Amino acid sequence: MAGIFRAYDIRGIYPDDISEDLVYKIGLALVKLFPNVERFCVGRDARRSSPQLFSAMTKALTDSGKDVVDIGLVSTPMAYFASGRYGFGCTVQITASHNPKEYNGMKVCRENAIALSYETGIGEIERLVKEEDLKIPDGLSKGKIEELNIVKDYVEHILKGNKISRRLKLVLDASNGAVGPVAVEIFRHIDEVELYPLCIEPDGRFPNHSPDPMKEEAIKMLQDKVRETGADLGAIFDADGDRIMFIDEKGRRIPSDIITALIAMEILLDNPGAHIIYDLRSSKVVPEIIKENGGVPIITRVGHAYIKETMRKYDAPFGGELSGHYYFKDNYFADSGLMALIKVLNIVSQDQRAVSEIVNSIKRYHATGEVNFRVSDPDAVIERIEKEFSSLGPRQVMHLDGLTMDFGDWWFNLRKSNTEPLVRLNLEADTKGLMEEKRKLLEEKIKELR
Repeated sequence: MAGIFRAYDIRGIYPDDISEDLVYKIGLALVKLFPNVERFCVGRDARRSSPQLFSAMTKALTDSGKDVVDIGLVSTPMAYFASGRYGFGCTVQITASHNPKEYNGMKVCRENAIALSYETGIGEIERLVKEEDLKIPDGLSKGKIEELNIVKDYVEHILKGNKISRRLKLVLDASNGAVGPVAVEIFRHIDEVELYPLCIEPDGRFPNHSPDPMKEEAIKMLQDKVRETGADLGAIFDADGDRIMFIDEKGRRIPSDIITALIAMEILLDNPGAHIIYDLRSSKVVPEIIKENGGVPIITRVGHAYIKETMRKYDAPFGGELSGHYYFKDNYFADSGLMALIKVLNIVSQDQRAVSEIVNSIKRYHATGEVNFRVSDPDAVIERIEKEFSSLGPRQVMHLDGLTMDFGDWWFNLRKSNTEPLVRLNLEADTKGLMEEKRKLLEEKIKELR
């Protein structure tokens, strides 16, 4: 059980870390955490252990006298949609997101798709499971389970954003996750898009490639198909469909923060002066583009629960993360890879340039991407790095999430993993040479300290 209760979800290896017995206890804990909720919504992804964990969760809820609405095999954004659209007080999605096939877990949200973070509920679930004697009171009538098919409503919801104005070729890789069937159904209604589907059938073995689109091996099929078909754009989802990555017409990965900037430009056309949220790993081009287009950039820490909380605070119409999560007020402030895909297709269709040219027109700086280092004491490493690099005279030092130091023509963020003894480095500079120089400097110092 150690380490499965994380900053914004519950996740571990099945059945060693997360088993049916443990999920049953988590279900009982949810009943205590949400005493006034009578109908719980529960969905699941395509993992092979998801039916077992779904059964354990729903048994705990119905044994406690609560009713369950089973929304079936759905993507995580579909579970968020169900929460907001149908007014459920608590929604549980059985998923391990982009992790390998042996993992499973859950994401939990309260009313209006408000995600639980460790501070706002997951920590209390952990305490209840570990410390409380969770028992079902005598004399309770068993709750019932009813099924709800949300596909039609969800498809209509996504199609509301469709403004695609010219014919485009799209290669779409669903990573054999939960999003495949609904994605195909959506594009069945969009005549302008010629779809080339890959890995569409849900299969929890993930037989074609890793379900994590951040990994280079995961995007090779997509890259090859984009080049083979002469497609305008390629897109790939993770296993539970909340994360999406994009490939240009040459088969090259488009950085997710550049996508954030592009979507922000379109969003601000309809929402002048709005606040736009971005995570602190993003290129400094993101706040620059937001300001240039009349918006107000708001920086936040990494993680979907924190992004959503910040969006609600500022009533922001949009937020983006470097990890490929995109959040929309029109989607109950929740992330949706499919909504992001429609937005990007809108942008591409309204511009006669190739995708690579659109990207290059706003890509101003040079970034390392996220680089991980295994260390014995992440906190000590971050503390030492701050002490040593302070002598270089940073213009700004920030501790919003780990350590961020900005030196004007280059900056870096160093933060620790929530689950492993790792520190994660993101660094950006005005020139490629400066980026490589500073990356080498940081890498050598971190390796020396670990």
